[in-house]
Amino acid sequence: MSALRRVVLLLTHSGDYYTVDRVAEELTHRGYHPVRLDTDRFPAEWALATVPGQEGWLKTPAGELREQELQAVWLRRVVLPRFDEALEPAYREACARESLATLEGFLDTLEPSGCRFVNAPGAERLAQNKARQLRLAQALGLEVPRTLITNDASRVRAFFAQVEGRAVTKMLTPLSQSMNGSEPFLYTNELRAEHLDELEGLSYSPMVFQERIPKARELRVSVVGERCFVGAIDTSRSAAGQVDWRRSKPGECPWQAGTVPPEVATQLVRLVAMLGLSYGAVDLIVTPEGRHVFLEVNPGGEWGMLEKELGLPIAAALAEALTAPVHPAAGPRQEIG
Repeated sequence: MSALRRVVLLLTHSGDYYTVDRVAEELTHRGYHPVRLDTDRFPAEWALATVPGQEGWLKTPAGELREQELQAVWLRRVVLPRFDEALEPAYREACARESLATLEGFLDTLEPSGCRFVNAPGAERLAQNKARQLRLAQALGLEVPRTLITNDASRVRAFFAQVEGRAVTKMLTPLSQSMNGSEPFLYTNELRAEHLDELEGLSYSPMVFQERIPKARELRVSVVGERCFVGAIDTSRSAAGQVDWRRSKPGECPWQAGTVPPEVATQLVRLVAMLGLSYGAVDLIVTPEGRHVFLEVNPGGEWGMLEKELGLPIAAALAEALTAPVHPAAGPRQEIG
């Protein structure tokens, strides 16, 4: 890599803290220049220009950058732009769509130039397909819950009987960009018998229905290349958090150091690689019998709580992925706090 390439773009949003700061610190420590760009402030507060197939430029609050200066891009979180209230609502959707397409075009220009991505834009978009995740996980030997994705109420009722009334429901895609944001956020919810006569909402949006798996604890596994960083959480002390740990009250269910069996670590590393990702946050359930059940991979999933509460060096691993030369695969490694 040329000595000229010392800039790493950190693409995030204006409400993002800690994780992006930690990665910036690690990059600076390694002699690189991190430049944070809040994607919700594009195109109002920073600019880009692209000559397709040739070159791209950025005009940021920190100055102008040329494509040749960029070592890597961390796609921490790309969100739609915020617009001035003076812009008529009828034009906002079109402007947001054009802005996102322009940013994606610029990133596409960078890919053949040798710029690294965590994660590559196209791969991340495909990797968010939950049905594909479950299919690949099962093919690798991971246990997955019985799952139905549908807008057919009669099939939901049949599925509910099949899993003996133990089911949850959730969405395929998030409504919000951040758990702490002001946007709407839909958690995983228990499906009960009384809900079976209230499924008219499926005519507006299909949903995911899954077998509810008994939990001893839940795991968040942040996979960075060949490395697995594992945190465990026990939600049995939280009435609100037993179906979805994100509903737990602060301090109610602290994160603890966790591990996964070596064969599961290997399967998770292979799954993230098969999805074309350099980073993925995997959610697992550990049953009372000790089975590890795969739920999903979030290509931009949160990991700050694992570093902050357990001391897991995930920011350092991401900085290394963004800057280190490529080495032959050495097999999965687990990092324990």
